[in-house]
Amino acid sequence: MASVSSTLLIFLIIFSSFILNNSMAAKQSNNHHHHHHNRHSSSSSSSSSDDSNNNNNPRLHQAFIALQAWKKVIYSDPSNFTTNWKGPLVCNYTGIYCAPSLDNPHLRVVAGIDLNQGDIAGFIPEEFGLLTDLALIHLNSNRFCGIIPQTFSNLTLLFELDLSNNRFVGPFPTVLLTLPTLNFLDIRFNEFEGPLPSQLFLKKLDAVFVNNNRFTSLNFPQSMINGSGTASVLVFANNNYGSGKTFTIPPSIVSFANSLEEFLLSNTNLSGCLPQEVGFLYKLKLFDVSNNQIVGPIPYSMAGLFNLEQLNLAHNKMEGLVPPGICMLPKLQNFTLSYNFFCEEDEICRNLSSNDKNKGKRVVFDDRRNCIPERRFQRSEKECSAVIEHPYECHDYDQVEHYSFGGTGVGPAFAPVPAPVPSLSPSPTPT
Repeated sequence: MASVSSTLLIFLIIFSSFILNNSMAAKQSNNHHHHHHNRHSSSSSSSSSDDSNNNNNPRLHQAFIALQAWKKVIYSDPSNFTTNWKGPLVCNYTGIYCAPSLDNPHLRVVAGIDLNQGDIAGFIPEEFGLLTDLALIHLNSNRFCGIIPQTFSNLTLLFELDLSNNRFVGPFPTVLLTLPTLNFLDIRFNEFEGPLPSQLFLKKLDAVFVNNNRFTSLNFPQSMINGSGTASVLVFANNNYGSGKTFTIPPSIVSFANSLEEFLLSNTNLSGCLPQEVGFLYKLKLFDVSNNQIVGPIPYSMAGLFNLEQLNLAHNKMEGLVPPGICMLPKLQNFTLSYNFFCEEDEICRNLSSNDKNKGKRVVFDDRRNCIPERRFQRSEKECSAVIEHPYECHDYDQVEHYSFGGTGVGPAFAPVPAPVPSLSPSPTPT
């Protein structure tokens, strides 16, 4: 199994470089010819002869059946990506990339599909499962709709899947969690709904993008072996995971301490206190929990996040002291804590935006609309007194067992004057 994974990794590096080079060449070609059928030149004269008779290559014949079935359910293709999807020479089709098979280097197979930004409308048919040699699928920024077919379970070599910015619907496609080599999953900016399964956290993925859908809960496993998480990027933003229930970050997030670099949970109805375990994610570079209902202080443990570059706590109900250790982090570039109820911050934090007082490093620092004395643009005394006179004790909340995102428990009541939350308008194209 290890040797297969190594072989697949080498293949993907070469194949990804191949796609990139051909895509760049295609753009130059399109500037001269204005035709998308020149988008890539994945087949040479030798490959054309190899593929001339799909009867001698059953995998290319299967690919032909799959792609023809797919073309029949494509209802709009304004840029003519699929115009040349005719005949058995599938390696000549625009957006289709062939490469030597992993198990037989003399056998060419369809290894990748790249129809990014095609504005194509249609759906994915059951026959798509015949493309068993696919390693990469890039379909972002189209108008594909419907559900992901169960025949995706046949794509056992799939490594990278990007379905972002389409119109797919239904529950989270759990069939994707059965794919043994899947490493990159991007389904953001769609219409998926319902709960995110706990198995998503147990799968060995490097990057997960599920933001800007209609998910209603995020079920984190109640127990994970420390260090068992593999993801370097987790983006769950712009979903309503609370949906009438308490949604918190559980202490078991520490399972991702050895891998997690970017963690985004903005605008997700997140509540409760931030656990001290967030400060144990020592590789963290970006942490964004803005536009939520988080209460309590900033965990002191976060002053140990020496790789942290971006920290956004804005538009919550947090309070207390801003730990000066966070303002001293060596790689910090942006620290936003506006629209909360913080009542004290050290002089070193106030000097973050000054080059002269911060050793030439200018940090974006925003502490507006808090309760900090002698600072401009703060809340009114009336707003602040409701919180300062009744500080929130996080240990009260910690006594309630909340070991999963989207749990059913309810923490202690807390009702300070709410901060105004701006409406969020997702970008039409993921970045």
